[in-house]
Amino acid sequence: MKYFAVFLPMKDEEKSKQFRAEHLTYLQEKVEAGNVFAKGRFVDGAGGLVIYMAESLEAAEEMVKKDPYVVTGARTYEIHEWEMTQ
Repeated sequence: MKYFAVFLPMKDEEKSKQFRAEHLTYLQEKVEAGNVFAKGRFVDGAGGLVIYMAESLEAAEEMVKKDPYVVTGARTYEIHEWEMTQ
């Protein structure tokens, strides 16, 4: 399993407020399925970060593209494979 850091920069603050519940529900489903390592918002309002776990970049991006924030245009995304070190 690989890790993918997904930045979700704010694109439309009103849409972000409108679709927050759906976004959080979607992420909770991914947590329960074992596909989210960590998640949270940036306190300065710039957006948020989700670290997905997936077999490939394509699989991670497929999940990201189904996030209600991305689907509705509330947020854009930037995805990078992340190697965790200790």
